[in-house]
Amino acid sequence: MGKWIRTILLALLVMFAIFYLYTRPEAAAEFVKFILGTFDSIGRFFDSLARG
Repeated sequence: MGKWIRTILLALLVMFAIFYLYTRPEAAAEFVKFILGTFDSIGRFFDSLARG
């Protein structure tokens, strides 16, 4: 029963996120910029570690 509850809560969370991003396109754009910026920062960090 606990697995069903977790699945339902996760589905509700995903649906809320999709609804929020769909109804606020500027927020969706900022979210995408944030995610891409995060991956860029992580890449730069590992690149600086590899270069020494």
